[in-house]
Amino acid sequence: MSKEQEHQQVREVVRIISRDRNRTNLLRNGEQKAIAFLVQYIPSWMTSNMLTAIGFAGNILVLASFLLAAWVDKRYLLGGVAGFLISWFGDSLDGRMAYYRRKPRKWYGFSLDLTIDWLGTFLIGLGFIFYADSWSRILGYIFVVLYGWEIIIALIRYTISGKYSIDSGLFGPTEVRIIISLILVVEVIVTGSLLYFAALACLALLIINLKDSRNLLRIADERDQSERVSTGSSDSSARP
Repeated sequence: MSKEQEHQQVREVVRIISRDRNRTNLLRNGEQKAIAFLVQYIPSWMTSNMLTAIGFAGNILVLASFLLAAWVDKRYLLGGVAGFLISWFGDSLDGRMAYYRRKPRKWYGFSLDLTIDWLGTFLIGLGFIFYADSWSRILGYIFVVLYGWEIIIALIRYTISGKYSIDSGLFGPTEVRIIISLILVVEVIVTGSLLYFAALACLALLIINLKDSRNLLRIADERDQSERVSTGSSDSSARP
């Protein structure tokens, strides 16, 4: 197979796996190509549910790394980096593989993904609470609440507009995983830095949520106006 044929094949796979999902994140091009490459080599016996379970296992590994870092040695935080990589692998490939095999379950996958995402975020926040000291543990709780808010925004936006996005501007789950992984590495080198980075992350997530909420209200208002116009037109046409 020539280079041009290989590129054409990758582009075709990207087209297949990108259906129903508009990505805006910073790393979308490279990420989509990586996913397009990987889905072609997933064994036929491996199902999307198995990949979802693998992704969730990555989140459990992140929790375990926090616990071991708190009780044994902070260098165990590096296990969280591996956990985020495993989480990305399972979470990114489960639904895309179903589309590649032309066996998508849109609503089942949508429901399962959101549930697993929420549970995974809870585990990460719980791990931070065990690792942090005294009052700073509240940051783990705040992180979980803010991420839950973002999930609610995504659900309402999907209900109103019919468009589902896992990204907020240039940042998506992949960028978040990379940032948190870098924070864990820095914490191993500079003890205590995690607290300040966690505070900044919560502040950034708050700002993003406020921005997304404002956009959501704008979309909701536009739909209300559209429905009022549609209802008015129907009433006019129904008059004798």
